[in-house]
Amino acid sequence: MTGLTLIQRRIAEAPLDARLFVCGAAGTGKTTAAVERMRFLLEQGVPADSILLLAPQRTLQEPYLDLLQSPQRSAGGDATSATVGGLARRMCDLFWPLVAESAGFRNPDQAPIFLTLETAQYYMAHLVRPLIEEQGYFESVVISRNRLYAQILDNLNKAAVAGFPHTQIGERLDAAWLGDPAQRRVYADAQECANRFRQYCLDHNLLDFSLQLEIFNNLLWRNEQARTYLVAQYRHLIYDNVEEDIALAHDLVREWMPNFDSALLLYDENAGYRKFLGGDPVSAYELQTACDEVVELDQSFVASTDVTRLANALTAAIDGQSKIESGGNFPLEFMMTHFHPQMLDEVVHKIQALLADGTPPSEIVILAPYLSDSLRFSIAHRLESAQIAWRSSRPSRSLRDETASKALLTFAALAHPQWNVRPTKFDVAHAFAFALDADLIRAQLLTEIVYRRQDLRLGGFAQIKTETQERITYAIGERYETLRQWLENYRGETPPPLDFFLRRLFGEILSQPDFGFHANLDAIRVAASLVESIKKFRAAMESAQSADDGFDLGLEYIAMLQDGVIAAQYLESWRDEETDAVLIAPAYTFLMMNRPAAFQFWLEPGSDGWSQRVSQPLTHPYVLSRNWEAGRLWTDADEVAMETETLTRLVGGLLARCRTGIVLALSELGVSGFEQRGRLLRAFQKTLQGQAE
Repeated sequence: MTGLTLIQRRIAEAPLDARLFVCGAAGTGKTTAAVERMRFLLEQGVPADSILLLAPQRTLQEPYLDLLQSPQRSAGGDATSATVGGLARRMCDLFWPLVAESAGFRNPDQAPIFLTLETAQYYMAHLVRPLIEEQGYFESVVISRNRLYAQILDNLNKAAVAGFPHTQIGERLDAAWLGDPAQRRVYADAQECANRFRQYCLDHNLLDFSLQLEIFNNLLWRNEQARTYLVAQYRHLIYDNVEEDIALAHDLVREWMPNFDSALLLYDENAGYRKFLGGDPVSAYELQTACDEVVELDQSFVASTDVTRLANALTAAIDGQSKIESGGNFPLEFMMTHFHPQMLDEVVHKIQALLADGTPPSEIVILAPYLSDSLRFSIAHRLESAQIAWRSSRPSRSLRDETASKALLTFAALAHPQWNVRPTKFDVAHAFAFALDADLIRAQLLTEIVYRRQDLRLGGFAQIKTETQERITYAIGERYETLRQWLENYRGETPPPLDFFLRRLFGEILSQPDFGFHANLDAIRVAASLVESIKKFRAAMESAQSADDGFDLGLEYIAMLQDGVIAAQYLESWRDEETDAVLIAPAYTFLMMNRPAAFQFWLEPGSDGWSQRVSQPLTHPYVLSRNWEAGRLWTDADEVAMETETLTRLVGGLLARCRTGIVLALSELGVSGFEQRGRLLRAFQKTLQGQAE
């Protein structure tokens, strides 16, 4: 345990019956001490399978998994890394016969079907689409269908994590509403859809996330047999980032605490970035009363003294404090241009200069409140032109928006004419460009000649005129012929499940040398996520649709994706954190990676997106929380207070993960062409004015 401070060592080597609550800002070494605590437990002979690792999301457990998978650790079992949602699913599956009937399922003697985010949205769309199209539900709502379905599911999840009946969702939203009376009809419609979805789940043995939590909390945890099994299995707890987890998880741990031999709980001060997902830092902080000792860490191993001064001054400015710390220079650089494209050019030039000075690419991050497709492409194109390695992380990005998955699904449509899904020439050209490693001009020329949309056929390359073959190049033509013949041969076979088809196409053709997927690690990750998504969809749907011989799962998946249903978050997209490349990410995604960087580029600090929450007309993350007083109105003052708190936490969290300094990249006319004067920019101006004084 070399390199630890005395207080970190005390945490790691605490007695085997200690229950510690460790709090401190990001970068103060909490997780480092907890990883060493796990190492200490294993070295003391504690069986690995008696250790439970809890976190609000699996990606936050990577440091612990690195230890467990390292060759240095002694042989033995593995600790269980889980979320409370994962525990709930595991227990529902294991003890289903005990609770199926009492939970209200129509067929308790049949196995449960666990829904992913995608399959839950599929069934929600199945129920809600007729109500929208035939009965006029949500007439005043102007958001995409997939967001509408997602918000109804989110309401059910919020009710489950806060611990109130799902039948009270509309009532609570309505009681807090102060505005256009027409909105009350929206809440009533959302309640009706939630009720219908829950009943459909009970009728068909479907368990979405909210129902899994409710069964686990209300039935299984109260069942002596199930509870004894869980309590006896795990004797030691390490619970990281408790402030980002849901109130129900905190209730569980509080009741479970007396049964653990030891426990280590880590609380990140001034965090709570997952409030919009049900995270409850208030109930998390109260967990300290269940521990024997509270340990505070206040020494940052990441942020320099100057960065810390900047963080204190900036958060004071956001909070509206009149006195702002001054003295010395803040590690802050303004980069101002007139137009947005010029600003992106300057960002890349600055990154080139940092790299030339010896800064590793992995120590540079480019952050924005939201990362649109156009912004991501614009930055990535400039970095590639400058030969700078980059990577991007957007867990909420739909698989249908990824170029690699678009290409794969286009070829799937060409291989399955019975679907009657006819890709446009535009889609086919882009699929050829990506898969054949060709430029778009040649791919479009090839598409115009060989693709017959009316019968979903591809003509042979040999049938093209010689001079046109030369323009396309024989190398591209050879790869095209290999792909075309493979698809032609496949069409004569009995079609397997869609995920099987994609595995074959990828393995036999697209991953081979000279094809577009061969050396493209990002495309490989997307392909793996797509296959995993389809596999989970098939697993959930096959049982429910087994009686319908005419049901084509592949076609249903394509239709679902076209309807905008997003893919679940896959861990593959988070497991390249050590890649030596510049990271492009939304600010909150970077925070939940829980990793530092030397330089942070904040794009468009004048944007309101840094402080304002996304419009959600069917739900409300604060009203549907345990901390909101039922029946109280949500006013403009509440909205302003929420924005202030959100921006303060965001800024503090980013700067706590900054080693050296930040660069504010601002254009006078934002990406939409209008001047921006958001709260973050005003706070920076106030901070600099205080420094000048």
